Amino acid sequence: MKNWTVAICLLTASLSAWSSELYTPQPVLQGDDDKIVAKLRFDSPESGDLYLATIINGQLRFLTQNAQGIALTEIPTPFKPNETFQGEYPLFSVDGKGLAPGNYPLYQIVTQADTDPLNDKNWIGGRNGLNFLSFSVGLPQKVRVLPFNDLGMHCMDSDFSVFSILPPFNIVNAQVVGQGSDGEPELLDADEVEVRYSAITDRKGSINSSSLAKTNFWQYAEGLFGAPLPPGESLTGLYMPADHPDQPGEQPLHHNAEQDWFSAEGIPIVPTDDMGQMNPYQMLRISAYDKKTGEPLGATDVVVPVSTEVSCDTCHASGKMAANDADVAWATEADLEIQTKRNILILHDKQHETQLQKNTPVLCAGCHYSPALDLEKKGPQGEQQGKSTLSQVMHLFHGELRDAKGNPIIPTGNTVPVEQSCYNCHPGKTTQCQRGAMKSAGLTCTACHGGLLAVGGKFPLQKGGSLDGSHDGSPRRPWLDLPRCQSCHTGDAVDHLDGEGLVFHEDGIRLMQTYRTGDDSASPLLAENKRFAENENTLFRNSHGHNEIACEGCHGSTHAIWPNADISANDNLTAIQLQGHTGTIIECDTCHAPGSLEMTLKGPHGLHNINDSRWINRHYYFYQSEAESCQACHGKELEGTPLSKMAATRTFNVEDKTVILEKGQQVSCDLCHEKP
Repeated sequence: MKNWTVAICLLTASLSAWSSELYTPQPVLQGDDDKIVAKLRFDSPESGDLYLATIINGQLRFLTQNAQGIALTEIPTPFKPNETFQGEYPLFSVDGKGLAPGNYPLYQIVTQADTDPLNDKNWIGGRNGLNFLSFSVGLPQKVRVLPFNDLGMHCMDSDFSVFSILPPFNIVNAQVVGQGSDGEPELLDADEVEVRYSAITDRKGSINSSSLAKTNFWQYAEGLFGAPLPPGESLTGLYMPADHPDQPGEQPLHHNAEQDWFSAEGIPIVPTDDMGQMNPYQMLRISAYDKKTGEPLGATDVVVPVSTEVSCDTCHASGKMAANDADVAWATEADLEIQTKRNILILHDKQHETQLQKNTPVLCAGCHYSPALDLEKKGPQGEQQGKSTLSQVMHLFHGELRDAKGNPIIPTGNTVPVEQSCYNCHPGKTTQCQRGAMKSAGLTCTACHGGLLAVGGKFPLQKGGSLDGSHDGSPRRPWLDLPRCQSCHTGDAVDHLDGEGLVFHEDGIRLMQTYRTGDDSASPLLAENKRFAENENTLFRNSHGHNEIACEGCHGSTHAIWPNADISANDNLTAIQLQGHTGTIIECDTCHAPGSLEMTLKGPHGLHNINDSRWINRHYYFYQSEAESCQACHGKELEGTPLSKMAATRTFNVEDKTVILEKGQQVSCDLCHEKP
């Protein structure tokens, strides 16, 4: 069988629009009666061969037409050969019956007639001529499963033989929303449902069911963590689905009563999939089952991000700036990762008179406390007491390094590309862990966290800078005194922070920096208007909002807030499955039965009913009594703001005319009628 790896990589490269659009009215299929429908629209004519392709079990398949309907073939075959395409084309409408739950991508190109479709030089428009969409085939949903990763990225070492910073350890949380006896949505707990995670193929054909044979973690786990772990078992006793020795397959999440969500804390996933390919954004399926009957109730797929891209070799490989002293015998191993790590221990022994080289493998957090590895939340113990934290020694030490001209070795600042700063150590130039809405808005890591010296705690936090106020005036605490949503989202169009040192977005409402200019500590701002604030003294990742739904359940994970600008990104799939389009979960009928809500302003952050004809016809009466509530998002002059941006393209009948509002359009009153 021909290997289509190159073709798959080509198709799953970054996608962008050309003069055509591939679309579907129903990207999420929940039942056998649903149809898979695809349409194509050309804004300008394109001539040549039209190809459609999908990926099934990691193999590229071309769609063709015959007397029976749609067929699949390995052989590159045009779906419509040698035509001129303009206007709208219904491509197909086929029965979804029998399709296994999963994610089915669809790619479309037009090539020069009679040329190789696997060579992008033949594509009309080049790589920009590639269109993409994805169909998600799920289980019938009797409940809604809202899954989320806690951090948006988990790092781990690629080798554990010399030292370790972080083990394979990932966290997935999920809430299950069902219908109460009164028909209203309610959160279900362990008395009503069981929740499990399983491996699932993503839209690009990648699946990861096992971590065994992909890492040497278990060979060195006892020496590093004092835990003689069975192969495949994590520090908290969890397994990848295929690795459990007695019960392979779906693995359980436990219910966290304090947070009112289900958790799998410590999934030992690694970034290598079952085909041996690197994929930092693999997916797991989170499924809910009736506790009494075992009946499947619903499922949603979620990214479980992990990366080993920690580029210490940039400076610490032999001969590089941190390993070039001619008086030192630097490491000579051919394996660059091992060579680099040995050099770091050599340098540490030289500068601090330690004996780490003789005591490998070394757990860095054994001496330098890290909350990430303090699973029992005991604080610094033993050798950790009296020493700087791991975050401090990494950020502060490297942040104070200067070159011969006195310039920082690692540049910092909001105008410095992350590839030259944070991505020297964090994942990374390839992984691109900073993604989602913040990246799309042009924010860098330092716009939220501050520079290396600020993160390392060199400067005392200003008033309100610590999470709970207890460390104001002291160095920031790692993993705790972190940026806040309310530091940039300080209110609404009517009431938000103002004053000196604030860096505003061009909209004049949101900020582009979480701290005031000139504040070396980068102390996060506190908003007076709490419309978009986290829970008091609580980080975003642990906060709850509308009816106790986790903030990350609707907005996505930290560092990966929805939507991801790459339409093919796995990050987007959770939202697509839940509401039919990318972005923040905004559709009321994700959890509420359609039409069951009264007219209200009690949605998340004061939101009104979404995509509801009753609101379209009656919102004027709300404006008469609560004008400021409307102005909060639509603007003081009702001119529209980013807070009133359309989440999806919709068509409305307003005052005997049809109004089409495009996705991303800011809604003002005069789009439909005169301003009041």
